[in-house]
Amino acid sequence: MSFDISTINIPSQSGVYFMKDSSGNVIYIGKAKNLQKRTKSYFLKNQNYKTQKLVEKISDIEFVITDNESEAFLLESNMIKKYRPIYNIELKDQQRYTYLRLTDEKYPRLLVTRRTRSGQFLGKGKIFGPFTHGSSKLLTIGSLRKTFKIRICKKLPKKVCLEYHLGNCEAPCEFTNAQVQYEKHVSDLEEVLKGKDQMGIFSKKLENEMKIASESLDYERAKEIRDTLQRLGSLKTKQKMEYIQSSDEEFFGIKIKNQTAIVMTFRQTHGVIRDSGNFSFDIVADNTFSNFLFQYYTTHSIPRFIVVSEIPQQKKFLESLLSEKANFQVQIIQPKRGKRKEILKLILKNLSIILNKRAEPGLVDLQEKLTLPELPRIIECFDISNHGDEYAVASMSQFVDGKPNKSDYRKFKIKTIKGRDDFAMIGEVIKRRYIKLKKENLQLPNLILIDGGKGQLHAALNSLNTVDVKVPCISLAKENEEVFMPNKKKPILISKNESSLQILQYARDEAHRFGIAYNRNLRKFNKK
Repeated sequence: MSFDISTINIPSQSGVYFMKDSSGNVIYIGKAKNLQKRTKSYFLKNQNYKTQKLVEKISDIEFVITDNESEAFLLESNMIKKYRPIYNIELKDQQRYTYLRLTDEKYPRLLVTRRTRSGQFLGKGKIFGPFTHGSSKLLTIGSLRKTFKIRICKKLPKKVCLEYHLGNCEAPCEFTNAQVQYEKHVSDLEEVLKGKDQMGIFSKKLENEMKIASESLDYERAKEIRDTLQRLGSLKTKQKMEYIQSSDEEFFGIKIKNQTAIVMTFRQTHGVIRDSGNFSFDIVADNTFSNFLFQYYTTHSIPRFIVVSEIPQQKKFLESLLSEKANFQVQIIQPKRGKRKEILKLILKNLSIILNKRAEPGLVDLQEKLTLPELPRIIECFDISNHGDEYAVASMSQFVDGKPNKSDYRKFKIKTIKGRDDFAMIGEVIKRRYIKLKKENLQLPNLILIDGGKGQLHAALNSLNTVDVKVPCISLAKENEEVFMPNKKKPILISKNESSLQILQYARDEAHRFGIAYNRNLRKFNKK
């Protein structure tokens, strides 16, 4: 039986998707700028043979949303190394990323290195990367070696070689002073590879060399330096150091539902999310977030900073245990603002999607922004359409899981109100709609949306109180797209780029379109 993609809600944000077989094994991992469009594309006709075989084995699709596409790119790569899915066999990481390695020698060398299929690096030392477009970095590596006087010989010679005479190496093989300086050169190179302030100093040094070469009419050398500076510009923005056994920070978000805790982790190294994991445990006996963290770090490397959405019990004690185990000071922190807070918000949004059976992220965001008691899976939106005193009608659109459910749209002729009184008309149709649902014991929506401002909202709330219906109700004023809520003097402003506002706008526009069409048909019929 083939997997029905319509049974799950997939967000239209960037992220990484995980395709699983009937045994729960990850068989394919991919990244996407738009998760929804990309994953649905697999289920279109006329796919190639390999894709058809993959689709036949899919039993489930999971995903992790990210802040942007580049983060999804790196996370995808690391997830492939972690799970090694059988259908990612053609995604050879060594063709996509280049890494640099400072060897673990008395006088380290700088080499190009790549990951193996299992994610390991051959040889010992410090790894820097990943860098995209590997071949273009080779000339940059040559410039780095020359600038920082890094040796290239595989075996340290007994006497100086040609590189010394060319000014590319200070010959630690022979001179004591060069041996002392070598450690500083390597340290400076590490700073540049980490993308710190030394990169700017290095770039300025090359700019001066380019100027001197140009003034000396050595245009070939000037062009070479210019090309190197361009590559370093890319290097400066993209490079991150990757530690094999540790990282700077690890983030933990936790949510609890029905006595089960769901935990998501993001591991970050020098500002880049490089790994993610989902865990769950029952809240039974001594099962706490604190115990989970301690057990987690019995099998995972310990970072210097553990960033959490809530402070675990016995925080100080846990910090001391982890610090003793790691041989450095470990801090557990709960940020109040800044980038760390934003990453935790992203994790908690992912957790909300998981807990709500992979709901549309816009709905999760809407629940958070409006502090709704439950996810607004069903939204009913009301609009009044007037054309003279005789043609007053109302319309209702219904959205389910963020999408229009046109079979349950409703239209109303205004029966009890004379003249143009939008407030009273809203009150009438709200009463009629929810008296009917209560009488027939039909499902109520999770959110009622009114097209209008404070006045329309108050009229709707009065009618809901009259019929004793306890459903959250808000209004959306079109002029500035302000969201009005009960018991709040000032409206909420949601960014126009956010999917939560776009869902409200879509529901409002659909109700308006449906009402206009009904009004037009009534007038057309009465003219005949």
